[in-house]
Amino acid sequence: MLPTLREGDLLLVRHGVRPRAGDLVVARFADGTLTVKRAGEPRRTRSGAAGWWLLSDNPDEGVDSRHRGPVAESDVLGVVRLRVWPSPRMGRRLRGG
Repeated sequence: MLPTLREGDLLLVRHGVRPRAGDLVVARFADGTLTVKRAGEPRRTRSGAAGWWLLSDNPDEGVDSRHRGPVAESDVLGVVRLRVWPSPRMGRRLRGG
């Protein structure tokens, strides 16, 4: 998620919160991989279930919904509220519009 996040950043995540477009979210891909991505827009999964189109802030490096399709809403586990360490940062870059 460079430039927004770097490896080793500690995040404050609110679980069970409904994301909004632009939020950073913690999600689980179908293979079990946990990831932090930006919520693009609500979309239906292949099965017709509610889901989210998730995007990487670094599209040249990241794996996201362009590669794996929409992520089921039940697999969007929480919304990132702020970066705790190395220095707190919140606002538009982390939380979207």
